[in-house]
Amino acid sequence: MKTAVLGAGAWGTTLAIILAQNGHDVTLWEYQSDYAEQVSASRENTIYLPGVTIPPGVEITNNLEKACTHKDLIVLAIPTQFTRSIISQIPYSLVQHSIFTSVSKGIEVGTDMTISRLISDVYPGIPDTHVGVLSGPSHAEEVSRMIPTTVVAASKHHETAKFIQDAFMTPYFRVYSSEDLVGVELGGAFKNVIAVGAGIIDGLKFGDNTKAAIMTRGIAEISRLGLAMGAKPETFSGLSGMGDLIVTCMSRHSRNRYVGEKIGSGMKLKDVLAGMHAVAEGVATSKSASDLALHYNVETPITNEVYKILFEDKDPVKATDDLMTRERKAEWPK
Repeated sequence: MKTAVLGAGAWGTTLAIILAQNGHDVTLWEYQSDYAEQVSASRENTIYLPGVTIPPGVEITNNLEKACTHKDLIVLAIPTQFTRSIISQIPYSLVQHSIFTSVSKGIEVGTDMTISRLISDVYPGIPDTHVGVLSGPSHAEEVSRMIPTTVVAASKHHETAKFIQDAFMTPYFRVYSSEDLVGVELGGAFKNVIAVGAGIIDGLKFGDNTKAAIMTRGIAEISRLGLAMGAKPETFSGLSGMGDLIVTCMSRHSRNRYVGEKIGSGMKLKDVLAGMHAVAEGVATSKSASDLALHYNVETPITNEVYKILFEDKDPVKATDDLMTRERKAEWPK
């Protein structure tokens, strides 16, 4: 099978390696031409995935049209806020038979679109059968070293989800299938916002009780908003919901948790982001998630406070106090 992975960050590189290990013809597209040449020559992504050898079966290029032309599978491993500008450069005639699979975990700012909706917006004629997502608790730093990992492939159509499942399945990378495309996308995106909040808790040194509270109440508000947007409830107790939330809130590899920890310890957002190579999707998604909650009239207090800390310079201690002193409520309102 001919495949392309757009975005040579840690995750894109890891997925390109998996596809090559499964015997697929793989082209990995890197945005910067000089870095594409460097990675191609050294067979190592020294910035994003140091120490991991990229097999000869992965071709690395900066030529976007070459990477995408007549591919069976196109994996979008581009940060959410750049996805539209990148895929808009690819003529639909070159990709009309391709299955697009998003592995980004964010919501586009301004449109509040998931990546699947964004793809359909860029290519109005694309059928639902050509759009899917791969998501779940899966840090590239571990998957690239063949540490056992489990994720979920989703599409509105079972055969598409199974196609993605079959493409990526290995003895160490187990892939389940789902037809809840919107739920899997929303779980992956919204948990990043909660993970920023979990990092803030770490930065403030509040402890395990507080971390447990933000995770469980976080999945409650993710579920409320997801259900309002048409997702299935069971998705949020699965791999792309609670599973991804746990790993992103707890792991030392989590970029979103890292951003929150630095802010909780007193740094400003712009200074934290200036020192990072990779993108923390939860930062921008906090704005989109807050907008969606307002649109669907859903309570998302943690998400709202994270947004205020990030973009309105609200004191994290005051934000925590405001969450703790909200009016009394039942845990599961009738």
